[in-house]
Amino acid sequence: MERVPVTLKARGGSTAHKLPAFWKKLRQSHQLLVLAFPACIFVFVFHYIPLYGLIVAFKNYNYRDGILHSPWSGFENFKFIFTSSNAWDITRNTLLYNIAFIFSTLIVSVLLALLLNQVSKKFVKFHQTALFFPYFISFVIVSYVCLAFLDMSHGFLNTILSWFGKEPVLWYNESQYWPYILVLVNLWKNAGYYAIIYYTAIISIDSEYFEAAEIDGANIWQQIWSITLPLLKPLMILLVLLQVSRIFFGNFDLFYNVTMNSTLLYPTTDIIDTFVFRALRVNGDIGMASAAGFYQSVVGLVIILLTNFVIRRVSKENALF
Repeated sequence: MERVPVTLKARGGSTAHKLPAFWKKLRQSHQLLVLAFPACIFVFVFHYIPLYGLIVAFKNYNYRDGILHSPWSGFENFKFIFTSSNAWDITRNTLLYNIAFIFSTLIVSVLLALLLNQVSKKFVKFHQTALFFPYFISFVIVSYVCLAFLDMSHGFLNTILSWFGKEPVLWYNESQYWPYILVLVNLWKNAGYYAIIYYTAIISIDSEYFEAAEIDGANIWQQIWSITLPLLKPLMILLVLLQVSRIFFGNFDLFYNVTMNSTLLYPTTDIIDTFVFRALRVNGDIGMASAAGFYQSVVGLVIILLTNFVIRRVSKENALF
């Protein structure tokens, strides 16, 4: 009796001559991978390789012995943050400023994007450039622009006050005004950048939604409230989460240059970054500065995980992960 050969077929079909699904997708997306390759190399070289230096935060670092041979110090480098008399002030200022920056930028940038969407197409490029331009200006230049407004003798604001018979204000000596000044400067510098991002998302919304709303008699405000804002919500959450991840880091250039590093303003303008900079300049202790950076990173990670957890419980589809 002739034996008939039997071919066993693997579950899910024959895959002997097929690449796994993952590698097949990589082959199909090879052009995108080529575009992403330089960015991946940049992130690896400048973000992952330097993680090796985290051990400096736990060492009594000296230049002679280097990172590997410097003696371990445990958590001694972290003590200067928590035992300093300014610990509460700099932590409070860092958190409150970043919270103010995040929400003020969110509100103003969305409003600017909505207004930009109503501008005639003929003038859109001009307005986009005008909104985007401040983002590229150095904070050194911004500091002198602020000085032109706030200078005691020739500042624009004091000139206006003199017209109304008011005494000039020593802006760089009065700390109570600076939370408002710094929030306004941050808005002027960054709101346009985020407005362009939101505007790009708005113009990508399918026009059929708005046409259907017009047929149903919805006015412009109803369209914004019922169509535009809900569709912008995922992007808004994503950008806020990315900003929350940096909530324990201050914008050093803003707080150091714009305030002209005035010691009289420290009660309301001193943040963790400027405090560490002064300590590093005086003591030259790299381990102490590394400990502060590590502390900021860990707290920032915990905050973004908690924020993402809350968002996932409220609206799972809008969570980052």
